[in-house]
Amino acid sequence: MSHDPHPNQFALLGQRRFAPFFWTQFLGAANDNLFKFAFTVLVTYQLRVQWLEPAMAGLVIGALFILPFLLFSATSGQLADKYDKAVLIRFVKWLEIAIMVVAAWGFYTTSVAALLGCVFLLGLHSTLFGPVKFAYLPQHLNERELTGGNGMVEMGTFVAILLGNVVGGLLIAVPQAGAQYVALTCLALAVLGRATSQFVPASPATDAQLRINWNPVTETWRNLRLAHGNTVVFRSLLGISWMWFFGAVFLSQFPSFAKEVLHGNEQVASLLLVVFSVGIGIGSLLCETLSRRHVEIGLVPLGAIGMSVFAIDLYFASRGLPAAATMGVREFVSQAGHWRVMADLALLSLFAGLYSVPMYALIQLRAQPSHRARIIAANNILNALFMIASSVIAGLLLKAGFSIPQVFLAVGIANAVVAFYIFMLVPEYLLRFVAFIASRCVYRFKVRGDEHIPVEGPAILVCNHVSFVDAVLLMAASPRPIRFIMDHKIFRIPVLGAMFRLAKAIPIAPQKDDPQTYERAFAEARRVLDEGELLCIFPEGAITRDGRLQPFRGGIMKILETHPVPVVPIALQNLWGSFFSRVEEGQAMVRPFRRGFFSRVGLAAGAPVAAPEVTLETLQQRVAELLADGGAPPAQSPQGAGA
Repeated sequence: MSHDPHPNQFALLGQRRFAPFFWTQFLGAANDNLFKFAFTVLVTYQLRVQWLEPAMAGLVIGALFILPFLLFSATSGQLADKYDKAVLIRFVKWLEIAIMVVAAWGFYTTSVAALLGCVFLLGLHSTLFGPVKFAYLPQHLNERELTGGNGMVEMGTFVAILLGNVVGGLLIAVPQAGAQYVALTCLALAVLGRATSQFVPASPATDAQLRINWNPVTETWRNLRLAHGNTVVFRSLLGISWMWFFGAVFLSQFPSFAKEVLHGNEQVASLLLVVFSVGIGIGSLLCETLSRRHVEIGLVPLGAIGMSVFAIDLYFASRGLPAAATMGVREFVSQAGHWRVMADLALLSLFAGLYSVPMYALIQLRAQPSHRARIIAANNILNALFMIASSVIAGLLLKAGFSIPQVFLAVGIANAVVAFYIFMLVPEYLLRFVAFIASRCVYRFKVRGDEHIPVEGPAILVCNHVSFVDAVLLMAASPRPIRFIMDHKIFRIPVLGAMFRLAKAIPIAPQKDDPQTYERAFAEARRVLDEGELLCIFPEGAITRDGRLQPFRGGIMKILETHPVPVVPIALQNLWGSFFSRVEEGQAMVRPFRRGFFSRVGLAAGAPVAAPEVTLETLQQRVAELLADGGAPPAQSPQGAGA
């Protein structure tokens, strides 16, 4: 069983390594959005500023806030790698207090210029905090906690955004004293954030010898090249930036969508924001449960599918709404057709949470620790560019005569195309999705001992061979990609063969039948271990025909001669007799659903065996013991194990 220090992601809120950091980032996000929304309402409805038209106020404020991400993300990433992150967090919170002192003066004197300057400085504050925020988590959370921690941060951020907007709108609306109330509240939140940051534990520098390059252009290019060095990480950065493009289209259109399509007032626009934020929060929190507390990127294709399905359905749900007078929230929710619109928005954002959280966790896990903050800074730059592009493209579509629902439809279709492209470039996402579906929808899959599968470094997994989907279930249980050595005949099977080729499985044939394929398989296996990856071998050499554990062959010993790495024994339990096993006179895949739906299967991993202690008899005995725990048929004698 796992030895986690907490039962679920909410327990992190009771631990010093997470709670002070969580509340510090929560208060910062709430303060940013309270200030921005209150200021937007002030210059849109309450003040007359000749040089800032009300219709342009929201765009100007949004652009000023994003600009520092483009200018200073590269520098902030370097600072987060070079210095202790706890020290940087406290510095950023002091900066927030200074900004809010200026903002308070701006609200009291109604100085729009000063408040616009504060918007830019708050963007700088967020730019400095961003790389620190996401590089902090992998220093304090292990692989099993990373998805839950990211889910909590993502949920907290969107709740903070929502509360900030609501409170900012309510305070600025107070007659005569609204601006002063906003000023005091913003200053109080900044001071409270600085107080919570004092308890953030030390987070040592990951590259203390780094020399800062203050040129944002050359450093931005260098950061992107660093990220590009790891294909999975770089494609994940693009995937996250696309999610921000996708979300920005919906968030920017809520006021117009509520007014022109749904015939609602400002309260209806706020309701849409609430529904969207709640959906993101629920989706983010679901990630830990659905991923079984691993970094499960199989959720990403599921999230992408849901985003497209409900974005497209939102178009159809909003097409046939009858013309009506402007409605408040009560009249709006009393009409059945509007519930479908809200359901689409909630589910669209829920799946966006499922899409984004595993991608963030994957980047944190796979990025080189000494460059992690700079890679996250590169992501922030890409996010800003994609959000700007979304505004431009949505504006062009609207000018070209598209209605708002048609823009949503176009984005939903584009999301399907982009997601498919990313998953073809990085097939690991697609493979993990297949494994995710198989282990949760085809079978009831229970995993024990998965903490014995190492999260870093080379190792060999040895497993009994029961069915044609053994590799799929192993993928579902492992926190890391696995390279499999598999019988070359399996690659001839339609669909499964294509999937194993996509997974870069290594074909092997008996030495006497095809010596070239045999030697090529061992050469590739050694290369896999040289690169620090996981290698899986089915030492029986073929799928069992009677459900019993067959004699182990000596191929693993040949690999250990040159690469003495740890060996993890694994047993697949209760899989014999399923559709994919050779239960029908040696034939598999003959009688669908012969064990019904959601049949119980399991996987048990044992403690790693050090290479000097490995013998075929020892490994077979370890696997047999794990099988016996699951009620499997007894093993055959290991005598006669061949090469």
